[in-house]
Amino acid sequence: ALDMILEKMKSSGFNFSQIRALSGAGQQHGSVYWKKGSIQILKNASSELPLHQSLKGCFSVSNSPIWMDSSTASQCRALEKAVGGAQHLASVTGSRAYERFTGNQIAKIYSQNPEVYKQTERISLVSSFAASLFLGTYAPIDYSDGSGMNLLQIWEKAWSKSCLDACAPGLEERLGCPVPSHSVLGSISPYYSQRYGFRPDCKIVAFTGDNPASLAGMRLQEGDIAISLGTSDTLFLWIQEPTPALEGHILCNPVDSQTYMALLCFKNGSLMRERIRDVCASGSWDEFSKALSSTVAGNSGNLGFYFDVMEITPEAVGIHRFNRDNQKVVSSFPKEVEIRALIEGQFMAKRIHAEKLGYKVCKYDEY
Repeated sequence: ALDMILEKMKSSGFNFSQIRALSGAGQQHGSVYWKKGSIQILKNASSELPLHQSLKGCFSVSNSPIWMDSSTASQCRALEKAVGGAQHLASVTGSRAYERFTGNQIAKIYSQNPEVYKQTERISLVSSFAASLFLGTYAPIDYSDGSGMNLLQIWEKAWSKSCLDACAPGLEERLGCPVPSHSVLGSISPYYSQRYGFRPDCKIVAFTGDNPASLAGMRLQEGDIAISLGTSDTLFLWIQEPTPALEGHILCNPVDSQTYMALLCFKNGSLMRERIRDVCASGSWDEFSKALSSTVAGNSGNLGFYFDVMEITPEAVGIHRFNRDNQKVVSSFPKEVEIRALIEGQFMAKRIHAEKLGYKVCKYDEY
């Protein structure tokens, strides 16, 4: 894919010699397993061959696990038990054990196929893998993406020995030393200057994960909060004094290594809103908006929590309605009340869980 896009740019006349530095982002939680001896092949890749031909034999695991893999529940429980519980793991690494997190994926590979693990000399995240391709040697994992692995001590910015030992032997040498997310790693591999005309002194800056890159790309600062309304809703923010909890994630800040970012994911996002729109507003967003505008903020004390599927934050399922007297209402609200209950409930949940992670809502006179 990398060769294809660079070839298209080259054929369109793009002048690669203009590029002084490059960096990038990769989807979080994916992992790549380099077979023993691969570093020499990476360093000496011939510019006469497409990259995939040179590297096709370099991987000990042919199918890289990604964030959608949830097959490591037993490894998660074992990791939490080994380090003294879920909350202690969150206090050290920023998150309790999650199936998609890289440490648990490595533990599964080691337990199910120790010979494959033994053949592996380096483990990259998707981000550091992409950086390695440009660098022509193994790129280090950055603090920010590294803090989505259940392996990095987010306070000390170093691998946790107890977490490493719980996942697999000899893991530290396979991960390399983590670095700040804005580190200059070195100059581009000769492969790119010879094949595409990059400047030999073009610098490669550490790549990071897609979520940290969103915080950097949106130029968030301390006190800012960003919400992405998608199939799953995500919330992320710049945070000075985090309080890691059993729900949500604390990651190292990609812009400022001394601060942090909080990340929350809510599975019942746009699909939940669309279902209520279809039921209460004839499938029309215009009607949905009119109904929302026709009700007052606070919904006269009526409140609802709407989870069609098992929620991530918090772990709950079902529709839960409460009236102004805090009595649970089983059947339904009037349509316009239902719509406001849904929207207010979703956004109150986002604020409540952000505050649990250390987010402070400022009063206007504090600005």
